[in-house]
Amino acid sequence: MNHPELTLTDRRFGQTRRHDAWWVQPLAVFLGLSIFGIYATWAVFQGNHYHHGPYLSPFYSPLLFDTFGHNSGHSWFGMKPDWAPLWLSPAILILWAPLGFRFTCYYYRGAYYKAFWADPPSCTVSEPRKGYRGEGSFPLIVQNVHRYFLYLALAFIVILGYDAWAALWFDNGNGEKSFGIGIGTLILTGNVIFLGGYT
Repeated sequence: MNHPELTLTDRRFGQTRRHDAWWVQPLAVFLGLSIFGIYATWAVFQGNHYHHGPYLSPFYSPLLFDTFGHNSGHSWFGMKPDWAPLWLSPAILILWAPLGFRFTCYYYRGAYYKAFWADPPSCTVSEPRKGYRGEGSFPLIVQNVHRYFLYLALAFIVILGYDAWAALWFDNGNGEKSFGIGIGTLILTGNVIFLGGYT
């Protein structure tokens, strides 16, 4: 029985037999994650405008310390200590845990490998490097800490759930709290539901 002879040829980066717009999805992910990264960096380092009434920005939750000039009512330990540098935003103290979980999760790994590293840029599209090394060497072996970040991420879901509950209680002006639902309450509650479901 005759077998056809198959030969593998080196293909240049981006070469494919696909006729669809395969590059749209990785480009959209690249732009979306880049814009979010720029916004998140600004939100973390600006250190202001993270609370209003019963609402607390998820970027700052749990709020360990209030910054100078802010008394949010959400802080666990009061004001930021005098020894802490001015640039140290409350969000910097906590965001490493949920970001570590998201950055190492399988979905985001696949998304940013394609979008930022073109590894591969899409299915059946040739990539820029010739050999496959996998995640067995530095820095990609660090991705294996994902399972440990899970426990921290679950704790943050509980904390964000508490923040959504606290967002239901508004100060009525005479020192008492009254039940209410605002747009912020719906956003914080949706945030917990979607993050919890995705986690």
